[in-house]
Formats: sequence, structure tokens, C-alpha cells
Amino acid sequence: VELNAETDFVAKNAAFQEFVAGVKNVILANEVADVKALESLAYPGTGRTVAEELTHQIATIGENMGIRRLARIDVGQGVVTSYVHGAGKIGVLIELQTESTDEKVVALGKQLAMHVAAAAPQYLDRDSVPADIVEKEKEIMRVKALDSGKPENIVEKIILGQINKYFGEVCLMEQAFVIDPDQKVGKLVAALGKELGTDIKLKSYVRYQLGEGIEKKEDDFAAEVAALSK
Repeated sequence: VELNAETDFVAKNAAFQEFVAGVKNVILANEVADVKALESLAYPGTGRTVAEELTHQIATIGENMGIRRLARIDVGQGVVTSYVHGAGKIGVLIELQTESTDEKVVALGKQLAMHVAAAAPQYLDRDSVPADIVEKEKEIMRVKALDSGKPENIVEKIILGQINKYFGEVCLMEQAFVIDPDQKVGKLVAALGKELGTDIKLKSYVRYQLGEGIEKKEDDFAAEVAALSK
């Protein structure tokens, strides 16, 4: 879950951290899909809903706050692992589907969560990349190849190589593993499955980075100096 405050000072406040933990527990205890549904649920030990408790916390702490988004993964057989980086700046969930209960599966899941935090993949695998995005990337590659003077008969081969490189950069399953760059994530998962004699599938992941996608006001120092000089 991502909760936003206006300042780092409040984000590090014990009351804020306690509220974050409380909201997380509500999500874990209920099959909730979005913030609106979350806000209507009871906040434990208060007699208030989550939305009402948020309002209470805003009044108590004295700064505006908001629950921006949430993710919840339920797995039938397998494990869900997590990793939080930088005092809550980045949070990751990993879903591994498998019948194995071996500790190595959990260890792999934790490593993959750290990888996702660092490598920031945009998609799970190449099948997850929207077709229009792939075509747009190919067209950019085609134009660049033709503009560089490459013969048309080899442009398609160039595009094939470049699009595979693109998938290797943006797709989790095809990324080089940050802990061991000689291995691809997908092959790493398959290798552990082979070692344990079972199927292991990296089914899904969630990566939240605090504030991503939110437009922030940027200081224009030149404009400020000019205004002060008037």
C-alpha cells in the first residue's frame, strides 16, 4: 500500500508509521481490490472506518495525507515474498506458484523482490508487452536503421536483434539477474525448479515507487532570482 504525506518528517513519524501498519493489516485481512473499497472497511480498535481514521490522523498529525493505491496477491500453492527499500521508498511483491515448500523457494522469492526493486521491469514477460508498444519500438528501430544507411534487406534482422535486447531490458523474465548478471531471471527460476524436481512459475509481481507518476512542482531558481531583483 502507498500512503503519501506532504513531508518526510511526517512520513517518519511513529504515528504515521503505525497507521501505515494498521492499513496494511486491514488489507491482509480482507479481499480488497481498490482504495475506495479499503476506505469503507473498519479500522481495528477504533470504531471508525479506514477513511474516518485517515481523517482523524490528518487532524492529529496536522498534515494532509492520502492512501494512493494498494495491491494484494493471493496464491493458492506457492509463496508471496516482499521487499521494502529505503524506508518505504520502494515496495515489491513477488508471486511464485509451486507445490514445493522448500526454503530455497522463499529465498529465491526474496532475491527476486530485491531484483525488481533495483531493475524496475515494466512487464513480466514479452507476452505481457502490449502489441502496439512492440510495434512502436520496432518502427523507431526501423527508422534509425534506414537513416543510418543500412540496406533494407538486413534491416529486419537488425530489428529482430534490437527488439530482443529491448525485451531483455523491460521484461522481468528476460532481465539479467542483478545478483548474478550472467543469469537471466527466467532461467534462474527454471534452474531451481529442476534442482527441487518441481515446477516453479514466476506468476506476477508488483513494484511501487513512492510518488511515481505524480507531477511535482519543480523550483525555477532563475525565475525566483529574477522576481527578487525586480
